[in-house]
Order: sequence, then C-alpha cells, then structure tokens
Amino acid sequence: MFQPTSALSSFSVNDLAQASAFYRDILGLQVDEEGVWLTLHLPGGGTMLAYPKDNHQPATYTTLGFVVENIDEAVAELQSRGVSFERYAGMAQDEKGIRRGLANHIGPDIAWFHDPAGNILAVLQQA
Repeated sequence: MFQPTSALSSFSVNDLAQASAFYRDILGLQVDEEGVWLTLHLPGGGTMLAYPKDNHQPATYTTLGFVVENIDEAVAELQSRGVSFERYAGMAQDEKGIRRGLANHIGPDIAWFHDPAGNILAVLQQA
C-alpha cells in the first residue's frame, strides 16, 4: 500500500556552491549541504532539494514561490541584496517588475527573479 510519510520537491543547479550562497546569504534560508545536494529549509517547515546537474537547463516555470506580507517591501529588500526582477513581454508589470493581480482580481501580486542557475523564483502577496 502506498502511504508516504512526507514529500519533497527538487530542482537542478549548475553550481552547488553558488546555489548554497544565494539561498543562504541572499534569500536567508537555512541551507544544509548534504554531500551531493542542498536541503533548503523553507518558511512554514517544508524542504526542497537542489542537486547539481552537468547539463543543467534552467526551469522555464516558477520552481519556488515565497509568500510575503508586503511585496513592495520584499522586492525592495531583495533588490538591495542584488536581486534583479524580470519583466515579461505582454505582461502588465509596474516599474518594480510586480504584476498587480490583486487590484485587478486576477490572482496575487507577484514578481519573478532568477537564482544563479537561471531557475525562476517568485515573491507573491496573497489577499
């Protein structure tokens, strides 16, 4: 009988040391280096694994989203740490790179950025 006791998700990176520094020093996560992968301890108690892959291709979708209370403050703080936010053609985003969904009743306010391996991450504020 299939009865898992927990679950986790993972994604690849091209440089484990760079990923460790980014997730620990820039995003402020607890990161455990466990031999051939990193365990990222996420807010709320979850974990996610990052593993090195020689032929790594960055994810073309959002691999990890961080829910924040105030997206404007979160974006400003991450920018002060050197994070650049993405702008996508055809998507209404403000000067900070935030798509304002709450005001238009089309979902959360959200802004996207990349980790050093090119994987897409996001900060989002829910109603």
